[in-house]
Amino acid sequence: MGIRDKMLEKLTQAFAPDFIELVDESEKHKGHANYVDGKSTHFHLTISSPLLSPLSRVAQHRAIMDALGEEFANGLHALRIEVIDKHVC
Repeated sequence: MGIRDKMLEKLTQAFAPDFIELVDESEKHKGHANYVDGKSTHFHLTISSPLLSPLSRVAQHRAIMDALGEEFANGLHALRIEVIDKHVC
């Protein structure tokens, strides 16, 4: 199982999202610091979850980062997070 699949599994278990999309944007960072050829290190997450909705933006981001702590410890470098309201989905 690749890092993207592991991340999706952990986020789904932690937040039971109504909507989730995780896009690997690593290639957009080619030539930048922390870019590793062929390795997934940069992602864009779009998520809607009733468990995240009542939280402040900072608390939402902390909860997501905590859920993915192992991935950050093992090479994930950047995660762009977009928490959306269910009504937008």
